[in-house]
Amino acid sequence: MRHSQVIELSLTRRYNPATMSIMRKDNKPHDSTTPDTMMTRREAVAVGTAAAVAATAVRSVAAKTSATGTPPVAVASKNGLEAVRRAVERMEAGISPVEAAVQGVAVVEADPEDTSVGYGGLPNSEGVVQLDACCMDGPTMRAGAVAALEGYMHPAQVAYEIMRRTTRVLLVGEGAARFANSLGFPEENLLTERARKIWLYWKGQMSGIDDWIAPPDLVEDPDVQRFIKKNGPVRPTGTINLCAVDGKQDIGGTTTTSGLAFKIPGRVGDSPLIGAGLFVDNEVGAAGSTGRGESVIQISGAHTVVELMRAGQSPRDACLGALDRLVRATRVPYLLDSDGRPNFNVQFYAVNRAGEATGAAIWAGSKYSFCRGGEEARLMECASLYPTIAPWKKDLK
Repeated sequence: MRHSQVIELSLTRRYNPATMSIMRKDNKPHDSTTPDTMMTRREAVAVGTAAAVAATAVRSVAAKTSATGTPPVAVASKNGLEAVRRAVERMEAGISPVEAAVQGVAVVEADPEDTSVGYGGLPNSEGVVQLDACCMDGPTMRAGAVAALEGYMHPAQVAYEIMRRTTRVLLVGEGAARFANSLGFPEENLLTERARKIWLYWKGQMSGIDDWIAPPDLVEDPDVQRFIKKNGPVRPTGTINLCAVDGKQDIGGTTTTSGLAFKIPGRVGDSPLIGAGLFVDNEVGAAGSTGRGESVIQISGAHTVVELMRAGQSPRDACLGALDRLVRATRVPYLLDSDGRPNFNVQFYAVNRAGEATGAAIWAGSKYSFCRGGEEARLMECASLYPTIAPWKKDLK
């Protein structure tokens, strides 16, 4: 069998991203117990040969990565410690940075303990979990995104498939859900019991003249108390952004979120918007954000950070420069405190082609996750515009 036939045969069995099963040409899962799906000896030899070729390619990538002397790097928001570790591990195995980033954040998307992303994310004002995400590939400048996606735990993976399988970038709402369903992603109820209790507490606190109250047993519930102590009167925004660069200096990134807690149904922040919640350019670097999405959108935040790096600034200075521009663009009274400063926070994260990475925030006290190949993942202090902790955070434990 010729080499071209081996490659063609290996590509006829598609990979199902949701079920992790091999797919036949007729789109049915491969079942070794069904006679018409059994591989012939010739096919088995061919697939084995293709696997050997792929393994050699992976080893070649690893060798090339090592030869550059630049280990892969991943930077993410504070909740991405395990995500950056996994992303670096995947890049070391030869996977592209954008795919490694998407696989990294899947850990957080599936974690019910994180109420800002994926499964367990806090719902909108009607109690429905709506997810947003995007991803972008530096070498090709291609991107994919979903917004207001309901019922699917891994919006970053759906965004990746939009990038990989279509000529479009952004799908929203029911259209995004239909696309996910067409690829076999499992539909699930994403509202956990913890998130439901927090939502009911929020409804009970909304007004003294509506029909809802928060009974004492709900207020005293451990999950609700933890939410109150962590966030105080401020609605959490959450999100995870992860940007990565491999040993060949290829770059990719992703941002995924359940959005502003208790948001207006259909509200979309910066996370799924290319140029706002994420931007990647293989010639320069990548950047992403967490925090008040509307403010990030108004200055095209991630794109601004990358353009400042293009102009020669370090990732740290570029993040601080974008934050300064954001603060100067915040002019409406309801977004300012008594001293004229933003009454919210935004964090930017960035990495350049050389693997220099950082995080920066408006207010002091934020952290970011960082991992470099051959090192342990760790939390690091963000740089900040203001040297003090945000006023609404000072009384929180």
